[in-house]
Amino acid sequence: MSDRIFGIHPVIEAINSGKTIDKLLIQKGLRGEGAYELIGLAKERNLSIQYVPIQKLNKLTRKNHQGVFAFISPIDFYAIEDILPKLFESGKNPLLLILDRVSDVRNFGAIARTAECTGVDAIIIPEKGSASVNEDAIKTSTGALFRIPVCKVKSLKESIDYLQLSGISISCATEKTDNSIYNLDFTVPTAIVMGSEEDGVSNEILRKADYLARLPMVGETGSLNVSVACGAFLYESVRQRILADNI
Repeated sequence: MSDRIFGIHPVIEAINSGKTIDKLLIQKGLRGEGAYELIGLAKERNLSIQYVPIQKLNKLTRKNHQGVFAFISPIDFYAIEDILPKLFESGKNPLLLILDRVSDVRNFGAIARTAECTGVDAIIIPEKGSASVNEDAIKTSTGALFRIPVCKVKSLKESIDYLQLSGISISCATEKTDNSIYNLDFTVPTAIVMGSEEDGVSNEILRKADYLARLPMVGETGSLNVSVACGAFLYESVRQRILADNI
């Protein structure tokens, strides 16, 4: 089945058949019995609905979309509240990755590939503003997205509150600090936050973090690609944890 479908009844059928909906776009002001049925079903299943102008839908397809367009995810999404207790119960030292509005599909796939290679236990993304988990993301991840849990949450702030109350240290990668990544302790239960390609980690998330850190930059280029920066942070955590285990 294609990773995208449109039309009121095809989308309703997809939801009822148990397909995992990555994004559901509905035309602003859409009315009618079918539209009301779809919206009610989406709310019942706790799906995130984005109400968009008809021009956006027309750009996605020239066919009769009936004001509805959905992206089907090739993976299932998980709840971090289900994953974290199991990690602690199994004796693991959790390493989590939070992506704050990383919107480029290939960046997301590359990050997932590195995350799986470095032993990340779960990736947490917001419902809005994140890259679609589609075939391109799967391909770029070389299948890693099938092997690492992805948690899609309504509020990163609330998820961070939950993690902190559970004993997880939150470390944000940002240029808005003089603190070096090499001053952080990744041997404790940790969640690393990487920000969007455009403006990095949002200020509201930075304010909630336990630690802020940056990578040293000795060249003239001002910043790194987010997937490259993420790799540097994750492999520093691997280095520290390997050393700690060998002491």
